[in-house]
Amino acid sequence: MDTTPRTETTSGQGGVPGAGVPGGRLRDVVQLTLPAASAYLSVLRTATASLAARADFTLDDIEDLRIAVDEACALLLLSAVPGSALECTFELSPGVIDVSVTVLSLDGEPPSIETFAWTVLTALADEVSSAVDADSRVTIVLRKRRGIPEEHIHSPRAAAPRTPAPTAPAATTPSPVAPSPVTPWTENAGAPASGPVGTP
Repeated sequence: MDTTPRTETTSGQGGVPGAGVPGGRLRDVVQLTLPAASAYLSVLRTATASLAARADFTLDDIEDLRIAVDEACALLLLSAVPGSALECTFELSPGVIDVSVTVLSLDGEPPSIETFAWTVLTALADEVSSAVDADSRVTIVLRKRRGIPEEHIHSPRAAAPRTPAPTAPAATTPSPVAPSPVTPWTENAGAPASGPVGTP
């Protein structure tokens, strides 16, 4: 197993150092060469998580990238030549990690984009592509960006929860008061029919 970390600057037109990276900053490149066997994928998963953490990726982004790299390797190992090597290259730029995984293939065919594994790749990584060279070496390239989506960076209000406006209490209509029942006056049954009251 060969692990070769190195730091370099990208060169643009005219050999200007750092022309491919904003501000001419350094780009870290880490290359891993492992046997093309699933038993060694745990080493690659650990390296992926460690490099993403070094680049200050969030825990969710680290886990997404780790699973994406694992799925990409699993796809390539399905048609890898027995005894061949699995080559993985990490390029760390500010806020971005590019991962390319290459293996010598038996059929020289790129992985099918109709599989569930490819669907997982496109869901976990920001960009996914594949290529095949003249020597039947198949490569899958992943790109993962760090941080909040761009639309939230330029629009702080988009990320802030909206507080509903207070609503005025509904007006209540007083219920009509039922009139008290009126007791009709009745003549004293003990009074005489005629004459003053108390007359014998």
